[in-house]
Amino acid sequence: MSERSKPPFRADQVGSLIRPDNVRQARKDFEANKISESELKKIQQAAIPGVVKLQEEIGFKGVTDGEYNRGGWQRDFLLSFKNVSLMPSKVPVRFHRADGVSLQQPPTMQITGKLERVRPIFVEDFKFLKTVISPQSTPKITIPSPTLLHFRGGRDAIDKTAYPTIEEFYADLARVYREEIADLAAAGCRYLQIDETNLAYLCDPALRDHARSLGEDPDQLLRTYAKLLNDVVAGKPDDMVVCMHLCRGNYGGAWVAEGGYEPVAEVLLSQINMDGYFLEYDSDRAGGFDPLRFLSKGKTVVLGLITTKNGALESKDVIKRRIEEASKVVPLDQLALSPQCGFSSGIEGMAMTIDEQIAKLKLVVETAREVWGA
Repeated sequence: MSERSKPPFRADQVGSLIRPDNVRQARKDFEANKISESELKKIQQAAIPGVVKLQEEIGFKGVTDGEYNRGGWQRDFLLSFKNVSLMPSKVPVRFHRADGVSLQQPPTMQITGKLERVRPIFVEDFKFLKTVISPQSTPKITIPSPTLLHFRGGRDAIDKTAYPTIEEFYADLARVYREEIADLAAAGCRYLQIDETNLAYLCDPALRDHARSLGEDPDQLLRTYAKLLNDVVAGKPDDMVVCMHLCRGNYGGAWVAEGGYEPVAEVLLSQINMDGYFLEYDSDRAGGFDPLRFLSKGKTVVLGLITTKNGALESKDVIKRRIEEASKVVPLDQLALSPQCGFSSGIEGMAMTIDEQIAKLKLVVETAREVWGA
């Protein structure tokens, strides 16, 4: 069995990589008004060719900019839409760690008026990435899922004057996403990833209760989100590959949700129009492989068997056994391998060193070559 010629690739990775110290410091200096935005951008862009070269030398075909241009995986994008702002959260978030649980209340998003995309958001980042990759590489861009503008705040966080009905909100939300995707496509993007948390959250009984507390039926909300995501990718070029990364939360080794994929698997894997799914499978919190039975033909599941929650290097033999186990549910040709999540969801919150990150990336490529061939 040979390497895939199009994404998702047999050896792939989610997107974010640990920023070097000077990039992290530049972001802090910018937020403290010590340097200008143009100075920040210059420092970030100077670091990107190095992280691109790192990925290519390790052997990845799908290459990202490490998300070095972002302060975090979601806010830089979502707050760029007109009438999206932060609000204090009324709901505490449970962060699970190996040594226990802590309650935090990070701010959430609110919609204060009609949604508009006033300018391209990540298009220039993509264009820059294209200038520093080799011709053999495929540039990949990641964007946060539109469901993030609904799940934590629910209907009460959406202005009722601007959106008398929730259907009008979802229609506008899909539209502004389609505008960004169309401009990315025009710039040459053919590998797009949507980073989704809330479908994974709907696997957790406690977070399903959270949805109920907002007046939502979790099963209906799943179908609503599926329609939203399908509306977002409607009209994309036929040769643009769009994948979804499902995450149960990732910050400094902590996670938010627990529970296997069974509650969402049928809708997720057979009714949402994605070409591939990056699914975390690095621990028992994600359950077993049986829900993968719903995967449609022609789609790929990228098994996130290498954790980004700590720096301990996994056993190659154990990874191979788990791939073999998954292949009893899904044909091996519909499987691929990646880390479970990005290595740095923001400028802070890393759970390992850059050297440990590199060792895990090499493990992904080496294992994939041995399983599927070069």
